[in-house]
Amino acid sequence: MSGIGKGITASSIGVVLKSRGLRVTAIKIDPYLNLDSGTMSPFEHGECYVLDDGGETDLDLGNYERFLDLNLTRDHNITTGKIYSQIISDERAGKFLGKTVQVIPHVTNAVQNWIERVAQITVDDQTSDNEGEQSNNDVCIIELGGTIGDLESDPYVEALRQLGFRLGRENVCFVNVCHCPVVGTEVKTKPAQNGIAEMRRRGVNPDLLIVRCERDLDNSAIEKLSNFCQISQSKIIINQNVRNIYQVPLNFHHNGVYSVIAEQLRLDNASLNMNYISHWQTIANLMNNPNLKKVHVGIIGKYTGLTDSYLSLTHAIRDAGLKIGVCTNMSFVDAGLFENWTHEQVSDLLIRYDYLIIPGGFGQRGIEGMIKVAEYARTRKVPCLGICLGFQVMIIEYSRNVLGFHGANSTEFDPNSPHPVVTIMEKDQAIMGGSMRLGLHTTRLAKNSLAWNAYNRESPSSNISDIEERHRHRYEVNPAYIHHFDHGDLWFSGVSLDGERMEICEITNPESFYLGVQYHPEFLTRPGFAHPIFSAWLGHNLI
Repeated sequence: MSGIGKGITASSIGVVLKSRGLRVTAIKIDPYLNLDSGTMSPFEHGECYVLDDGGETDLDLGNYERFLDLNLTRDHNITTGKIYSQIISDERAGKFLGKTVQVIPHVTNAVQNWIERVAQITVDDQTSDNEGEQSNNDVCIIELGGTIGDLESDPYVEALRQLGFRLGRENVCFVNVCHCPVVGTEVKTKPAQNGIAEMRRRGVNPDLLIVRCERDLDNSAIEKLSNFCQISQSKIIINQNVRNIYQVPLNFHHNGVYSVIAEQLRLDNASLNMNYISHWQTIANLMNNPNLKKVHVGIIGKYTGLTDSYLSLTHAIRDAGLKIGVCTNMSFVDAGLFENWTHEQVSDLLIRYDYLIIPGGFGQRGIEGMIKVAEYARTRKVPCLGICLGFQVMIIEYSRNVLGFHGANSTEFDPNSPHPVVTIMEKDQAIMGGSMRLGLHTTRLAKNSLAWNAYNRESPSSNISDIEERHRHRYEVNPAYIHHFDHGDLWFSGVSLDGERMEICEITNPESFYLGVQYHPEFLTRPGFAHPIFSAWLGHNLI
Protein backbone atom coordinates (compact mmCIF):
# COMPACT_ATOMS: atom_id res chain seq x y z
CA MET A 1 0.00 0.00 0.00
CA SER A 2 1.00 3.64 -0.24
CA GLY A 3 3.32 5.18 2.32
CA ILE A 4 5.02 2.08 3.73
CA GLY A 5 8.45 2.69 2.19
CA LYS A 6 8.44 1.15 -1.27
CA GLY A 7 10.76 3.89 -2.53
CA ILE A 8 13.36 3.30 0.18
CA THR A 9 12.96 -0.46 -0.32
CA ALA A 10 13.57 -0.17 -4.07
CA SER A 11 16.56 2.12 -3.53
CA SER A 12 18.05 -0.17 -0.88
CA ILE A 13 17.72 -3.21 -3.14
CA GLY A 14 19.62 -1.20 -5.72
CA VAL A 15 22.40 -0.54 -3.21
CA VAL A 16 22.67 -4.27 -2.48
CA LEU A 17 22.93 -5.04 -6.20
CA LYS A 18 25.52 -2.30 -6.75
CA SER A 19 27.60 -3.71 -3.91
CA ARG A 20 28.06 -6.77 -6.16
CA GLY A 21 29.29 -4.72 -9.09
CA LEU A 22 26.00 -4.68 -11.02
CA ARG A 23 24.89 -1.65 -13.00
CA VAL A 24 21.45 -0.59 -11.82
CA THR A 25 18.77 1.73 -13.13
CA ALA A 26 15.29 2.47 -11.78
CA ILE A 27 11.80 3.35 -13.02
CA LYS A 28 8.88 4.65 -10.94
CA ILE A 29 5.30 4.02 -12.10
CA ASP A 30 2.70 6.46 -10.75
CA PRO A 31 -0.85 5.39 -11.72
CA TYR A 32 -2.35 8.89 -11.50
CA LEU A 33 -3.65 10.71 -14.59
CA ASN A 34 -1.38 13.74 -14.19
CA LEU A 35 1.33 14.01 -16.81
CA ASP A 36 3.90 14.72 -14.10
CA SER A 37 4.24 16.07 -10.56
CA GLY A 38 4.66 19.69 -11.66
CA THR A 39 1.12 20.80 -10.87
CA MET A 40 0.51 18.59 -7.84
CA SER A 41 0.18 20.08 -4.36
CA PRO A 42 3.19 19.49 -2.09
CA PHE A 43 0.71 19.09 0.78
CA GLU A 44 -0.80 16.04 -0.92
CA HIS A 45 2.05 14.43 -2.79
CA GLY A 46 5.25 15.71 -1.21
CA GLU A 47 7.97 17.54 -3.07
CA CYS A 48 8.22 17.80 -6.83
CA TYR A 49 11.67 16.44 -7.66
CA VAL A 50 13.44 17.98 -10.67
CA LEU A 51 15.87 16.10 -12.91
CA ASP A 52 18.73 17.28 -15.13
CA ASP A 53 16.49 17.31 -18.20
CA GLY A 54 13.84 19.38 -16.43
CA GLY A 55 11.51 16.48 -15.70
CA GLU A 56 9.19 17.19 -12.76
CA THR A 57 8.79 13.85 -11.07
CA ASP A 58 7.77 11.93 -7.99
CA LEU A 59 10.01 12.28 -4.93
CA ASP A 60 10.98 8.60 -5.12
CA LEU A 61 13.22 9.41 -8.08
CA GLY A 62 15.15 11.56 -5.62
CA ASN A 63 15.60 8.48 -3.43
CA TYR A 64 16.89 6.51 -6.42
CA GLU A 65 19.32 9.22 -7.44
CA ARG A 66 20.64 9.76 -3.91
CA PHE A 67 20.99 6.09 -2.93
CA LEU A 68 22.26 4.82 -6.30
CA ASP A 69 24.17 7.92 -7.47
CA LEU A 70 22.27 8.09 -10.77
CA ASN A 71 21.13 10.90 -13.06
CA LEU A 72 17.72 9.81 -14.28
CA THR A 73 15.52 11.28 -17.02
CA ARG A 74 11.89 12.34 -17.17
CA ASP A 75 11.11 9.03 -18.90
CA HIS A 76 12.14 7.14 -15.77
CA ASN A 77 8.86 8.32 -14.23
CA ILE A 78 5.85 6.67 -15.91
CA THR A 79 2.40 8.14 -15.27
CA THR A 80 -0.99 7.20 -16.65
CA GLY A 81 -1.14 10.68 -18.15
CA LYS A 82 2.01 10.02 -20.16
CA ILE A 83 0.88 6.56 -21.31
CA TYR A 84 -2.58 7.67 -22.38
CA SER A 85 -1.25 10.82 -24.08
CA GLN A 86 1.08 8.66 -26.15
CA ILE A 87 -1.67 6.17 -27.04
CA ILE A 88 -4.17 8.85 -28.02
CA SER A 89 -1.53 10.61 -30.10
CA ASP A 90 -0.74 7.34 -31.88
CA GLU A 91 -4.44 6.63 -32.42
CA ARG A 92 -5.00 10.05 -33.97
CA ALA A 93 -2.02 9.43 -36.25
CA GLY A 94 -3.56 6.16 -37.45
CA LYS A 95 -0.81 3.96 -36.02
CA PHE A 96 -3.29 1.32 -34.80
CA LEU A 97 -4.55 0.73 -38.36
CA GLY A 98 -8.21 1.08 -37.50
CA LYS A 99 -8.23 -1.35 -34.59
CA THR A 100 -10.32 -0.75 -31.49
CA VAL A 101 -7.91 0.72 -28.93
CA GLN A 102 -8.26 -1.01 -25.56
CA VAL A 103 -6.53 -1.26 -22.19
CA ILE A 104 -5.48 -4.79 -23.14
CA PRO A 105 -3.40 -5.06 -25.26
CA HIS A 106 -2.66 -1.45 -26.20
CA VAL A 107 -2.15 0.16 -22.78
CA THR A 108 -0.32 -2.84 -21.35
CA ASN A 109 1.88 -3.06 -24.45
CA ALA A 110 2.69 0.64 -24.22
CA VAL A 111 3.79 0.21 -20.59
CA GLN A 112 6.02 -2.76 -21.43
CA ASN A 113 7.57 -1.01 -24.42
CA TRP A 114 8.24 2.09 -22.31
CA ILE A 115 9.96 0.01 -19.62
CA GLU A 116 12.12 -1.92 -22.07
CA ARG A 117 13.19 1.28 -23.84
CA VAL A 118 14.01 3.28 -20.71
CA ALA A 119 15.76 0.36 -19.01
CA GLN A 120 18.50 0.66 -21.65
CA ILE A 121 19.27 4.34 -20.96
CA THR A 122 22.66 4.80 -19.33
CA VAL A 123 22.22 6.80 -16.12
CA ASP A 124 25.64 6.50 -14.48
CA ASP A 125 29.15 7.53 -15.49
CA GLN A 126 30.52 4.08 -16.31
CA THR A 127 31.48 3.21 -19.88
CA SER A 128 32.47 -0.02 -21.57
CA ASP A 129 35.90 -0.84 -22.95
CA ASN A 130 34.72 -0.75 -26.56
CA GLU A 131 35.97 2.58 -27.86
CA GLY A 132 34.14 4.55 -25.21
CA GLU A 133 30.74 3.01 -25.92
CA GLN A 134 28.38 2.87 -22.98
CA SER A 135 27.62 -0.61 -21.70
CA ASN A 136 24.17 -1.91 -20.87
CA ASN A 137 22.52 -1.83 -17.47
CA ASP A 138 22.37 -5.15 -15.66
CA VAL A 139 19.20 -4.70 -13.60
CA CYS A 140 16.25 -2.32 -13.82
CA ILE A 141 14.26 -1.82 -10.62
CA ILE A 142 10.61 -0.95 -11.30
CA GLU A 143 8.49 0.45 -8.49
CA LEU A 144 4.72 0.43 -8.90
CA GLY A 145 3.20 3.09 -6.68
CA GLY A 146 -0.18 3.03 -5.02
CA THR A 147 -2.07 0.25 -3.26
CA ILE A 148 -3.05 -3.19 -4.49
CA GLY A 149 -6.76 -3.22 -5.31
CA ASP A 150 -6.79 0.32 -6.72
CA LEU A 151 -8.50 0.26 -10.12
CA GLU A 152 -5.95 2.72 -11.49
CA SER A 153 -3.11 0.25 -10.76
CA ASP A 154 -4.68 -2.76 -12.48
CA PRO A 155 -3.35 -2.09 -16.02
CA TYR A 156 0.19 -1.84 -14.64
CA VAL A 157 -0.08 -5.04 -12.62
CA GLU A 158 -1.26 -6.80 -15.78
CA ALA A 159 1.53 -5.21 -17.84
CA LEU A 160 4.16 -6.41 -15.35
CA ARG A 161 2.60 -9.88 -15.24
CA GLN A 162 2.81 -10.06 -19.02
CA LEU A 163 6.38 -8.75 -18.94
CA GLY A 164 7.39 -11.53 -16.56
CA PHE A 165 5.78 -14.14 -18.82
CA ARG A 166 7.18 -12.71 -22.06
CA LEU A 167 10.74 -12.20 -20.86
CA GLY A 168 10.81 -15.46 -18.91
CA ARG A 169 10.48 -15.76 -15.15
CA GLU A 170 14.27 -16.14 -14.84
CA ASN A 171 14.56 -12.54 -16.03
CA VAL A 172 12.03 -10.99 -13.66
CA CYS A 173 11.95 -10.98 -9.87
CA PHE A 174 8.71 -9.83 -8.21
CA VAL A 175 9.19 -8.18 -4.81
CA ASN A 176 6.10 -7.58 -2.70
CA VAL A 177 6.36 -4.90 -0.01
CA CYS A 178 3.65 -5.63 2.55
CA HIS A 179 2.68 -4.35 5.98
CA CYS A 180 2.21 -6.17 9.27
CA PRO A 181 0.81 -3.66 11.79
CA VAL A 182 1.24 -3.99 15.54
CA VAL A 183 -2.15 -3.90 17.30
CA GLY A 184 -1.67 -3.62 21.02
CA THR A 185 1.17 -6.05 21.63
CA GLU A 186 0.39 -8.41 18.75
CA VAL A 187 1.73 -8.35 15.19
CA LYS A 188 -1.08 -8.89 12.67
CA THR A 189 -0.20 -10.74 9.46
CA LYS A 190 -3.69 -10.68 7.96
CA PRO A 191 -3.22 -7.41 5.95
CA ALA A 192 -0.11 -8.89 4.34
CA GLN A 193 -1.90 -12.15 3.59
CA ASN A 194 -4.82 -10.35 1.97
CA GLY A 195 -2.59 -8.07 -0.09
CA ILE A 196 -0.52 -10.95 -1.43
CA ALA A 197 -3.65 -13.01 -2.14
CA GLU A 198 -4.98 -10.05 -4.15
CA MET A 199 -1.76 -9.92 -6.16
CA ARG A 200 -1.84 -13.65 -6.81
CA ARG A 201 -5.41 -13.34 -8.12
CA ARG A 202 -3.94 -10.95 -10.67
CA GLY A 203 -1.34 -13.52 -11.67
CA VAL A 204 1.68 -12.11 -9.83
CA ASN A 205 3.40 -14.39 -7.33
CA PRO A 206 6.09 -12.79 -5.14
CA ASP A 207 9.63 -14.15 -5.38
CA LEU A 208 10.71 -12.02 -2.42
CA LEU A 209 8.60 -10.68 0.42
CA ILE A 210 9.69 -7.49 2.21
CA VAL A 211 7.66 -7.13 5.40
CA ARG A 212 7.36 -3.63 6.88
CA CYS A 213 6.74 -3.68 10.60
CA GLU A 214 7.41 -1.59 13.67
CA ARG A 215 9.45 -4.42 15.15
CA ASP A 216 10.94 -7.78 14.27
CA LEU A 217 8.59 -10.73 13.69
CA ASP A 218 8.84 -13.95 15.65
CA ASN A 219 9.14 -17.34 13.98
CA SER A 220 5.43 -18.14 14.27
CA ALA A 221 4.44 -14.99 12.35
CA ILE A 222 7.02 -15.70 9.63
CA GLU A 223 5.82 -19.31 9.39
CA LYS A 224 2.24 -18.09 9.05
CA LEU A 225 3.19 -15.73 6.21
CA SER A 226 5.14 -18.50 4.50
CA ASN A 227 2.23 -20.96 4.63
CA PHE A 228 -0.52 -18.57 3.56
CA CYS A 229 1.53 -16.78 0.89
CA GLN A 230 3.24 -19.90 -0.47
CA ILE A 231 6.75 -18.51 -0.21
CA SER A 232 9.67 -20.07 1.64
CA GLN A 233 10.77 -18.50 4.90
CA SER A 234 14.24 -17.80 3.46
CA LYS A 235 12.61 -15.39 1.01
CA ILE A 236 10.80 -13.37 3.68
CA ILE A 237 12.81 -10.33 4.81
CA ILE A 238 11.66 -8.30 7.81
CA ASN A 239 12.20 -4.59 7.21
CA GLN A 240 11.45 -3.25 10.67
CA ASN A 241 11.65 0.39 11.73
CA VAL A 242 15.20 1.65 12.12
CA ARG A 243 16.75 4.83 13.52
CA ASN A 244 17.71 6.09 10.06
CA ILE A 245 17.00 5.01 6.50
CA TYR A 246 20.69 4.43 5.72
CA GLN A 247 20.48 1.27 7.83
CA VAL A 248 17.94 -0.28 5.44
CA PRO A 249 20.40 -1.29 2.66
CA LEU A 250 22.76 -2.64 5.34
CA ASN A 251 19.96 -4.76 6.80
CA PHE A 252 19.10 -6.04 3.34
CA HIS A 253 22.77 -6.93 2.81
CA HIS A 254 23.05 -8.81 6.11
CA ASN A 255 19.69 -10.60 5.64
CA GLY A 256 20.59 -12.10 2.27
CA VAL A 257 18.46 -10.08 -0.14
CA TYR A 258 21.12 -10.45 -2.85
CA SER A 259 21.06 -14.25 -2.62
CA VAL A 260 17.30 -14.38 -3.17
CA ILE A 261 17.40 -12.03 -6.15
CA ALA A 262 20.52 -13.66 -7.61
CA GLU A 263 18.88 -17.09 -7.45
CA GLN A 264 15.74 -15.83 -9.21
CA LEU A 265 17.57 -13.86 -11.90
CA ARG A 266 20.33 -16.44 -12.39
CA LEU A 267 22.97 -13.87 -11.46
CA ASP A 268 26.58 -14.83 -10.90
CA ASN A 269 27.80 -15.09 -7.33
CA ALA A 270 29.76 -11.86 -7.73
CA SER A 271 32.24 -10.82 -5.05
CA LEU A 272 31.19 -8.19 -2.53
CA ASN A 273 32.65 -4.69 -2.73
CA MET A 274 33.40 -4.15 0.95
CA ASN A 275 34.42 -0.51 0.37
CA TYR A 276 30.94 0.20 -0.95
CA ILE A 277 29.27 -1.44 2.04
CA SER A 278 31.68 0.34 4.41
CA HIS A 279 30.62 3.67 2.90
CA TRP A 280 27.02 3.01 3.93
CA GLN A 281 28.07 1.65 7.32
CA THR A 282 30.01 4.86 7.99
CA ILE A 283 27.01 7.01 7.16
CA ALA A 284 24.67 4.93 9.33
CA ASN A 285 27.13 5.03 12.24
CA LEU A 286 27.45 8.81 11.99
CA MET A 287 23.67 9.19 11.99
CA ASN A 288 23.46 7.13 15.18
CA ASN A 289 26.40 8.82 16.92
CA PRO A 290 25.07 10.38 20.15
CA ASN A 291 28.26 12.38 20.68
CA LEU A 292 27.89 14.67 17.68
CA LYS A 293 27.47 18.34 18.51
CA LYS A 294 23.82 19.34 18.04
CA VAL A 295 22.86 22.44 16.07
CA HIS A 296 19.34 23.75 15.61
CA VAL A 297 18.10 24.54 12.11
CA GLY A 298 14.90 26.46 11.44
CA ILE A 299 13.23 25.77 8.08
CA ILE A 300 10.83 28.66 7.45
CA GLY A 301 8.57 27.48 4.65
CA LYS A 302 5.10 27.31 3.14
CA TYR A 303 4.44 23.55 3.16
CA THR A 304 5.50 22.63 6.69
CA GLY A 305 2.39 20.50 7.31
CA LEU A 306 3.99 17.61 5.37
CA THR A 307 7.72 17.08 5.85
CA ASP A 308 7.91 15.14 2.54
CA SER A 309 7.35 18.53 0.89
CA TYR A 310 10.99 19.26 1.74
CA LEU A 311 12.40 15.73 1.54
CA SER A 312 15.47 16.52 -0.58
CA LEU A 313 16.16 19.60 1.54
CA THR A 314 16.22 17.66 4.80
CA HIS A 315 18.52 15.07 3.22
CA ALA A 316 20.86 17.82 2.03
CA ILE A 317 20.97 19.45 5.48
CA ARG A 318 21.53 16.12 7.23
CA ASP A 319 24.27 15.05 4.79
CA ALA A 320 26.08 18.36 5.22
CA GLY A 321 25.83 18.06 8.98
CA LEU A 322 27.34 14.57 8.93
CA LYS A 323 30.16 15.76 6.70
CA ILE A 324 31.24 18.49 9.11
CA GLY A 325 30.48 16.44 12.20
CA VAL A 326 27.28 17.87 13.66
CA CYS A 327 23.79 16.54 14.31
CA THR A 328 21.19 18.81 12.73
CA ASN A 329 17.98 19.14 14.72
CA MET A 330 15.54 20.49 12.14
CA SER A 331 12.32 22.32 12.94
CA PHE A 332 9.68 23.32 10.40
CA VAL A 333 8.05 26.70 10.96
CA ASP A 334 5.10 27.96 8.90
CA ALA A 335 6.08 31.33 7.44
CA GLY A 336 2.45 32.41 7.70
CA LEU A 337 2.86 32.64 11.47
CA PHE A 338 5.04 35.73 11.15
CA GLU A 339 2.89 37.78 8.78
CA ASN A 340 1.14 39.76 11.54
CA TRP A 341 3.87 39.48 14.15
CA THR A 342 6.06 42.33 15.36
CA HIS A 343 9.82 42.18 14.85
CA GLU A 344 10.22 41.46 18.57
CA GLN A 345 7.89 38.47 18.36
CA VAL A 346 9.76 37.16 15.34
CA SER A 347 13.06 37.51 17.19
CA ASP A 348 11.73 35.77 20.28
CA LEU A 349 10.87 32.67 18.25
CA LEU A 350 13.87 32.59 15.89
CA ILE A 351 16.52 33.15 18.55
CA ARG A 352 16.42 29.43 19.37
CA TYR A 353 17.86 28.52 15.93
CA ASP A 354 21.57 28.48 15.08
CA TYR A 355 20.87 28.38 11.34
CA LEU A 356 17.96 29.49 9.19
CA ILE A 357 16.84 28.41 5.75
CA ILE A 358 14.10 29.87 3.54
CA PRO A 359 13.18 27.22 0.93
CA GLY A 360 11.33 27.36 -2.37
CA GLY A 361 7.61 27.57 -3.03
CA PHE A 362 4.89 29.28 -5.02
CA GLY A 363 2.07 31.68 -4.15
CA GLN A 364 1.60 34.68 -1.90
CA ARG A 365 0.76 33.00 1.40
CA GLY A 366 3.50 33.48 3.99
CA ILE A 367 5.66 35.81 1.88
CA GLU A 368 5.56 38.75 4.29
CA GLY A 369 6.54 36.35 7.07
CA MET A 370 9.53 35.14 5.05
CA ILE A 371 10.59 38.74 4.45
CA LYS A 372 10.64 39.35 8.22
CA VAL A 373 12.74 36.23 8.69
CA ALA A 374 15.20 37.40 6.03
CA GLU A 375 15.51 40.78 7.74
CA TYR A 376 16.08 39.11 11.11
CA ALA A 377 18.83 36.86 9.70
CA ARG A 378 20.53 39.71 7.83
CA THR A 379 20.56 42.18 10.71
CA ARG A 380 21.34 39.63 13.45
CA LYS A 381 24.00 37.91 11.32
CA VAL A 382 22.42 34.47 11.68
CA PRO A 383 23.72 32.07 8.99
CA CYS A 384 20.90 32.04 6.46
CA LEU A 385 20.43 30.24 3.15
CA GLY A 386 17.68 31.22 0.72
CA ILE A 387 16.66 28.78 -2.01
CA CYS A 388 14.63 29.77 -5.10
CA LEU A 389 11.74 31.68 -3.51
CA GLY A 390 14.00 32.28 -0.51
CA PHE A 391 16.54 33.95 -2.82
CA GLN A 392 13.81 36.21 -4.20
CA VAL A 393 12.61 37.04 -0.68
CA MET A 394 16.14 38.17 0.19
CA ILE A 395 16.10 40.53 -2.80
CA ILE A 396 12.69 41.96 -1.85
CA GLU A 397 13.68 42.48 1.80
CA TYR A 398 16.94 44.21 0.91
CA SER A 399 15.24 46.40 -1.68
CA ARG A 400 12.68 47.59 0.87
CA ASN A 401 14.81 48.00 3.97
CA VAL A 402 18.23 48.98 2.60
CA LEU A 403 17.75 50.43 -0.89
CA GLY A 404 14.61 52.28 0.20
CA PHE A 405 12.27 50.93 -2.49
CA HIS A 406 9.06 51.01 -0.46
CA GLY A 407 6.50 48.54 -1.73
CA ALA A 408 9.15 46.49 -3.55
CA ASN A 409 7.82 43.06 -4.39
CA SER A 410 7.56 40.29 -6.93
CA THR A 411 4.93 40.60 -9.63
CA GLU A 412 3.89 37.10 -8.60
CA PHE A 413 2.57 38.57 -5.34
CA ASP A 414 1.78 42.16 -6.34
CA PRO A 415 1.35 42.78 -10.09
CA ASN A 416 0.98 46.52 -9.36
CA SER A 417 4.07 46.90 -7.19
CA PRO A 418 5.77 50.31 -7.63
CA HIS A 419 9.10 48.47 -7.56
CA PRO A 420 8.82 45.04 -9.19
CA VAL A 421 12.32 43.87 -8.25
CA VAL A 422 11.34 40.28 -9.12
CA THR A 423 9.36 39.60 -12.28
CA ILE A 424 9.03 37.40 -15.35
CA MET A 425 11.67 38.41 -17.86
CA GLU A 426 10.36 39.78 -21.16
CA LYS A 427 11.80 36.93 -23.20
CA ASP A 428 9.83 34.49 -21.01
CA GLN A 429 6.61 36.51 -21.15
CA ALA A 430 6.46 35.83 -24.89
CA ILE A 431 5.89 32.14 -24.19
CA MET A 432 2.17 31.42 -24.17
CA GLY A 433 0.86 30.22 -20.85
CA GLY A 434 3.86 31.39 -18.86
CA SER A 435 7.10 29.50 -18.48
CA MET A 436 9.20 27.55 -16.05
CA ARG A 437 12.96 27.44 -16.07
CA LEU A 438 13.56 23.77 -15.42
CA GLY A 439 16.50 21.42 -15.24
CA LEU A 440 20.25 21.80 -15.33
CA HIS A 441 21.64 25.27 -16.15
CA THR A 442 25.09 26.80 -15.83
CA THR A 443 25.97 29.60 -13.39
CA ARG A 444 29.23 31.60 -13.50
CA LEU A 445 30.72 32.43 -10.10
CA ALA A 446 32.51 35.61 -9.12
CA LYS A 447 35.97 34.88 -7.72
CA ASN A 448 36.61 35.19 -3.98
CA SER A 449 32.90 35.30 -3.16
CA LEU A 450 31.17 33.14 -0.55
CA ALA A 451 29.79 31.01 -3.36
CA TRP A 452 33.20 30.70 -5.04
CA ASN A 453 34.84 29.66 -1.79
CA ALA A 454 32.08 27.12 -1.08
CA TYR A 455 32.42 25.36 -4.42
CA ASN A 456 36.23 25.49 -4.39
CA ARG A 457 36.70 24.42 -0.76
CA GLU A 458 37.07 20.73 -1.61
CA SER A 459 39.60 21.31 -4.41
CA PRO A 460 41.02 24.82 -4.05
CA SER A 461 43.48 24.29 -6.91
CA SER A 462 40.71 23.57 -9.44
CA ASN A 463 39.41 27.16 -9.69
CA ILE A 464 35.81 26.12 -10.34
CA SER A 465 34.09 29.08 -11.95
CA ASP A 466 31.16 27.48 -13.82
CA ILE A 467 28.72 25.26 -11.93
CA GLU A 468 25.66 23.34 -13.08
CA GLU A 469 22.58 23.21 -10.87
CA ARG A 470 18.93 22.24 -11.25
CA HIS A 471 16.32 24.98 -11.49
CA ARG A 472 12.56 25.17 -11.03
CA HIS A 473 11.18 28.68 -11.10
CA ARG A 474 9.27 31.16 -13.22
CA TYR A 475 10.25 34.55 -11.78
CA GLU A 476 13.65 36.26 -11.91
CA VAL A 477 15.41 39.30 -10.51
CA ASN A 478 14.25 42.24 -12.63
CA PRO A 479 17.20 43.34 -14.84
CA ALA A 480 16.06 46.99 -14.55
CA TYR A 481 16.95 46.98 -10.84
CA ILE A 482 20.26 45.13 -10.89
CA HIS A 483 22.43 48.28 -11.02
CA HIS A 484 20.88 49.51 -7.76
CA PHE A 485 22.71 46.75 -5.92
CA ASP A 486 26.14 47.95 -7.10
CA HIS A 487 26.77 50.16 -4.08
CA GLY A 488 25.29 48.01 -1.29
CA ASP A 489 26.76 45.11 0.63
CA LEU A 490 24.38 42.59 -0.97
CA TRP A 491 25.56 41.75 -4.46
CA PHE A 492 25.18 39.12 -7.17
CA SER A 493 28.05 36.63 -7.08
CA GLY A 494 26.57 34.19 -9.59
CA VAL A 495 24.95 34.90 -12.96
CA SER A 496 23.87 32.92 -16.00
CA LEU A 497 26.39 32.60 -18.83
CA ASP A 498 24.59 35.27 -20.86
CA GLY A 499 24.78 37.62 -17.88
CA GLU A 500 21.04 38.29 -17.89
CA ARG A 501 19.81 36.12 -15.03
CA MET A 502 20.93 36.63 -11.44
CA GLU A 503 21.53 33.23 -9.83
CA ILE A 504 23.28 33.92 -6.48
CA CYS A 505 23.16 36.84 -4.07
CA GLU A 506 25.26 37.21 -0.95
CA ILE A 507 26.65 39.54 1.68
CA THR A 508 30.38 38.92 1.77
CA ASN A 509 31.12 39.35 5.44
CA PRO A 510 33.37 37.07 7.52
CA GLU A 511 31.06 37.61 10.49
CA SER A 512 27.99 36.17 8.80
CA PHE A 513 26.77 33.79 6.12
CA TYR A 514 23.92 35.34 4.15
CA LEU A 515 23.48 33.76 0.73
CA GLY A 516 20.61 33.04 -1.65
CA VAL A 517 20.52 30.85 -4.74
CA GLN A 518 17.89 30.84 -7.48
CA TYR A 519 18.44 27.14 -8.15
CA HIS A 520 17.80 24.06 -5.96
CA PRO A 521 21.11 22.66 -4.67
CA GLU A 522 19.27 20.07 -2.58
CA PHE A 523 18.53 18.04 -5.73
CA LEU A 524 22.21 17.20 -6.23
CA THR A 525 23.14 16.02 -2.75
CA ARG A 526 24.24 12.42 -2.17
CA PRO A 527 24.73 10.44 1.07
CA GLY A 528 28.34 10.92 2.10
CA PHE A 529 28.86 13.59 -0.55
CA ALA A 530 27.23 16.73 0.79
CA HIS A 531 26.50 19.70 -1.45
CA PRO A 532 29.16 22.44 -0.98
CA ILE A 533 26.59 25.21 -0.43
CA PHE A 534 25.01 23.37 2.50
CA SER A 535 28.42 22.46 3.91
CA ALA A 536 29.58 26.09 3.77
CA TRP A 537 26.35 27.32 5.37
CA LEU A 538 26.38 24.84 8.25
CA GLY A 539 30.13 25.12 8.67
CA HIS A 540 30.20 28.90 9.02
CA ASN A 541 30.14 29.15 12.82
CA LEU A 542 32.19 25.99 13.24
CA ILE A 543 35.31 27.13 11.38
